[in-house]
Amino acid sequence: MTSQPDTPPRFKPRPWTPLETPQDVELWIDEHNRFLQETVKPQETGVGICFTLGEGGNVYMQTTADAVILDVDQDAAWIAPLVSAATGAEPPRGQIWVLPDDKLVQLILGLSMLVESTTLVTGHHFGPQGRRAW
Repeated sequence: MTSQPDTPPRFKPRPWTPLETPQDVELWIDEHNRFLQETVKPQETGVGICFTLGEGGNVYMQTTADAVILDVDQDAAWIAPLVSAATGAEPPRGQIWVLPDDKLVQLILGLSMLVESTTLVTGHHFGPQGRRAW
C-alpha cells in the first residue's frame, strides 16, 4: 500500500519535556514501550522514535534486546561528541551508531535538553543491525 500525498502522517510529533534524572528516563522508557506495544502492528518493522533536535536535525532510535541503534541524520551530526561523552562510544564511520543496551539511560539523559519533539516511526531503515523493536 502506498501513501497518498494527502494522507496525514500516522504519528504526529509530540512536544518533549526534558528528563532530569535516571528515574525520569526509566519512567519515560516504560511509557514509550507500552505505547509501542499498543500502537504498532506485529508485522511492522523499522520501529523506533525520532528525536527532533531544537538546534537542527533528527536522531532516529531503535532499541533491541541487546543494543540501541541510532541513525543520526546529517543535520544532527553535531551531536556526535555528546553521544560519545554520554555513552563512551567512538563515533561510527557512517551515521548508524550501535550502542550496548545498558547505555540507553545515559544516552537519553545526554540528549534530553536538546530535544524539541519526538515522533514514533515505523518502516525506518536502521541499517543492517536494525530489527523489530521487541
